[in-house]
Amino acid sequence: MKKLFYRLLSTQLILFSLTSVNIYAQDEFFTPKTTIGGYGELHFNHQSINSRKSKDVLDFHRFVTFMSYTWSEKWSFKAEIELEHNIVEGEKGALELEQAFVNYRFRDWLAFKAGVILPSIGLINEYHEPPTFLSVERPAYNKYIIPTTWFGNGLAVYGKYKGLDYKLTIMEGLNSDKFSLNTAIRKGRQGGFKADAQNPLVSLRINYLKVKNLKIGFSFTYNNSKGDSTNIPINLIEGHLQFVKKNLFIIGEYGQINYKQGKLKKSSGFYLDIGYNINSLINVKWEVIPFVRYSHYNTAASVRNNPGLEDKYNISKWMAGLSIKPIPQIAVKFDYAIRTIKSNNEKTELFNVGIGYMF
Repeated sequence: MKKLFYRLLSTQLILFSLTSVNIYAQDEFFTPKTTIGGYGELHFNHQSINSRKSKDVLDFHRFVTFMSYTWSEKWSFKAEIELEHNIVEGEKGALELEQAFVNYRFRDWLAFKAGVILPSIGLINEYHEPPTFLSVERPAYNKYIIPTTWFGNGLAVYGKYKGLDYKLTIMEGLNSDKFSLNTAIRKGRQGGFKADAQNPLVSLRINYLKVKNLKIGFSFTYNNSKGDSTNIPINLIEGHLQFVKKNLFIIGEYGQINYKQGKLKKSSGFYLDIGYNINSLINVKWEVIPFVRYSHYNTAASVRNNPGLEDKYNISKWMAGLSIKPIPQIAVKFDYAIRTIKSNNEKTELFNVGIGYMF
């Protein structure tokens, strides 16, 4: 695995040097430019367990600033800095460099990026601005199975060719000491901080785009995950689809993590959204999208030595909601959900209100 990583890195550097000799000759009429963007979201979350009031929370969940500098038609730099939960103090909040990479576009079918990058696993990990998904919070599947937002140090080769959109990512691996029954691989992400590079993670994503209004694809991810006291090879297989036509939205994802050893054998989950933009029915210009979602995930879908734990993390959720977009870059959202844990049939009612933006 390490040999593959270093060979790909060497190949990328050689190609960069060969193709950049006459870069300014082909871009002499191009004017370098700087772009500023970002996104953010404010949430109100109400939660009650078995009809007993539990808590109400008002949280500015994310404030993200995006910066890009384009040197030429082929060379650019992109970065994204995220502040979570409004403050960073002690164990409160988080300040993260979520993306920071040099990008080189050779042709539509071949491009490279290197730095702090996002692997393309599922629909939301790479593109997760609030107006791009229907619910107030990101789907729970995208927290516990993918897990979103997943970023780290590495490089990627990507492109589009004859209806195929593909990306190969090689980046820092996972710390297997931090895998757990209730969070799966989520806490094993290194986040780009002095990451151990001995066991790179490899992820391949392919989307088929030739059918109008439809994106359908899959990804396969492998990592020989290591920590100080454990070594757990894992693979993550997922499939996804997004169909949007004549105001109808159908969006779904399914993923499964397989663990070669350790307490966990398998984590899995899925969700399906169906929504419809009713603006033409009520004669308004804004997008008004009522939707329903069913999701199911189990971070301990299969365990070794103690199968009784499997139901403890077996969670299903029904949701109904409304997403209103006065313009495509702003979304005001409402949703109501009932979450059920299989082991004790505990039911949690969730009501969320949010406003999100991107620019």
